[in-house]
Amino acid sequence: MFKFAALRNILRFRPSPPQVMTFGFIFLILIGAQLLSQPISYTNDVSLSYLDALFMSTSATCVTGLTVLNTGTHFSTFGQVVIIVLAQIGGLGFMTMATLFALLFRKRISFRERLVLQESMNYGSTEGIVRMIRKVLLYALVIELTGAVLLSGYFMLEMPIGKSIYFGIFHSISFFNNAGFDLFSQFPERASSLIHYVEDPFVNIVSMLLIFFGGIGFIVISELVTYPKNRKLSLHSKVVLSVTGILTAVGAIVIFALEFSNTNTLQPLTVIGKTLGALFQSVTARSAGLSTIDPSQLREVTQFFIVLLMFIGAGPGSTGGGIRVTTFAILIGAIVAMMRGREDVVLFRYRISKTQIHQAIMFTMIAFSIICGATMILSITETGSFLAILFEATSAYCTVGMSAGLTSHLSDIGKIIIILLMFVGRLGPVTLAFALNTRSKKELYRFPEGKITIG
Repeated sequence: MFKFAALRNILRFRPSPPQVMTFGFIFLILIGAQLLSQPISYTNDVSLSYLDALFMSTSATCVTGLTVLNTGTHFSTFGQVVIIVLAQIGGLGFMTMATLFALLFRKRISFRERLVLQESMNYGSTEGIVRMIRKVLLYALVIELTGAVLLSGYFMLEMPIGKSIYFGIFHSISFFNNAGFDLFSQFPERASSLIHYVEDPFVNIVSMLLIFFGGIGFIVISELVTYPKNRKLSLHSKVVLSVTGILTAVGAIVIFALEFSNTNTLQPLTVIGKTLGALFQSVTARSAGLSTIDPSQLREVTQFFIVLLMFIGAGPGSTGGGIRVTTFAILIGAIVAMMRGREDVVLFRYRISKTQIHQAIMFTMIAFSIICGATMILSITETGSFLAILFEATSAYCTVGMSAGLTSHLSDIGKIIIILLMFVGRLGPVTLAFALNTRSKKELYRFPEGKITIG
């Protein structure tokens, strides 16, 4: 009788939207790991363990870009295609891709599926979510195709046509989805990532634009597209664009000042090279993980500043990570309001609700606690400076992908910790908590209010 009841409960089980997202990402990561662990996915001169394949699959699906093996030299063309497909699905969201096939086959999108889409896109309601998904797919296709054409045309100046087209498509997808993977290590005379193009205005500008559009979120992109017609932006878009612009400008100025005399980074470059180098690191540090300067050669103070930028991250509903620029804006607004003795947090003449302020504090403290805990554990299991370990842990949790050189030397325990950080950071700890919590009880009573001394 007990077994029959248990079976009946299993058959009646209907996963919640957070559970669908969590199990969906796990399923996608496991499929990717299985494909990458096959001999067809890597070159003959490399030995790939299942843990390494799982690490690479997680990094691609969670659009992080941290690698234990070199994407350009250690993986075959098949393996590279698997990685970039995982990055595309992970960046747009597997539910978005599933919706694409449903729309192609004229399948009706159920209300439950709309709830999952709402959760995955951080959208305000289920109303208009399918229309929004159509826009997401269209915008992603147009932006990635434009980037691929521009990059392919430029790469034709230095490599065969077939290879230049492949490189253009691969890197356009990687840059827009803030995935951080590159293939430039295939050239023995070049360093990895975009270090070879540090003084190249074309590659820098195209790459930064792809990263920017991928990092502001599809809601903002949609409003920017319609802005010439209706001349209207929501509070969300205003906050994302303004904070993104301020952080990019301040980040570039600080990095320029700190690295100006560093002989290993900006000092040997021209004025244009220094400017592009500082600006690119500021843009990429909050989401993309690419670099035109070796992060391991940066001064420690610059590395710590980049840790702060990584922690803030990109916009909600984007391909980037971090606590999000909107969370950061609410926190700064709350600090300013408290210092001025005001009760309300006001942004662009709109009052922010107490619930959102509490959520911003919660998200920040959870992220801070997870990164601190992981850094402490990695300090025991790994050999490296504390700052390098903090850099790597923050990069993993915030799905940035910049590395101070530690990831390629991780122990097995270290790899597992980084895998968990990337997974939790991409899903979000709150989504994961809701996925694990099968029952939610409404409190039937409240405790009396108490007062404690603060400060």
